Amino acid sequence: MFVGRTLWNEFRGIVADPVRRLFARGPGALLLGCLACVGVIFFHAIAQHPAGATVVRVLGGVTGDLPLWLALLRTPVSLYVPALDLPVWAGLTQLFLAFALAELALGRARTLAVAYATTLAGTLTARAMIAIGPGWWGLGLPPETGRVLDTGPSAAVVGLFTYMAVTRRAPVLFTLTGGSMVWESIAVPNLAGREHLVAVGAAIVLGAAHGRLRRPATRFLRRVRGRGPVPAPPRRAAGSE
Repeated sequence: MFVGRTLWNEFRGIVADPVRRLFARGPGALLLGCLACVGVIFFHAIAQHPAGATVVRVLGGVTGDLPLWLALLRTPVSLYVPALDLPVWAGLTQLFLAFALAELALGRARTLAVAYATTLAGTLTARAMIAIGPGWWGLGLPPETGRVLDTGPSAAVVGLFTYMAVTRRAPVLFTLTGGSMVWESIAVPNLAGREHLVAVGAAIVLGAAHGRLRRPATRFLRRVRGRGPVPAPPRRAAGSE
């Protein structure tokens, strides 16, 4: 009964509730998912030509050896730049589901904030690992890693799924997302695997912080509403002292 109740609650929070909101708000509620897919397809298409690949690298190519200000400037565009050594079409379904479900469940502004924050956390942590250098119990990275491109939209996808799993209390989704990232980092110990783990950790912190901040705010609003409107002071009659 516990397992069945857990699965049912997770299905309602991750699937049923977003679908209900989709019917209520219409296709416009899928704007972020559609834009993410269109952006990835666009950058993948122009990157097939030498001149286009240069444009993509200049606009959204983030590496660890870039100046920090330039990396921060390119990070928002890097959310739509796919890894050139991976099949882009295989990740479009995950990309669309992550942004579409997050927009329906969390709202447009919070979806963009979580996607950017988790991607930025992975980027900055990778720079710190490269600055540390080899050693440090395996935490540091060699300098040549600074020339490797960042993860693109995959860190945002991982971060959004993890954030939804934490805020919606979805243990199955959390296990699938976090477990696959741990397995990836063990099976293929590269920069992308580390950045994905950092994105998972950042999403857990953001989700836990949102829950802690939301409860006091909800209690405060309930207290204010319970008191009712404040009565206006009585007016004095004309000529009274």
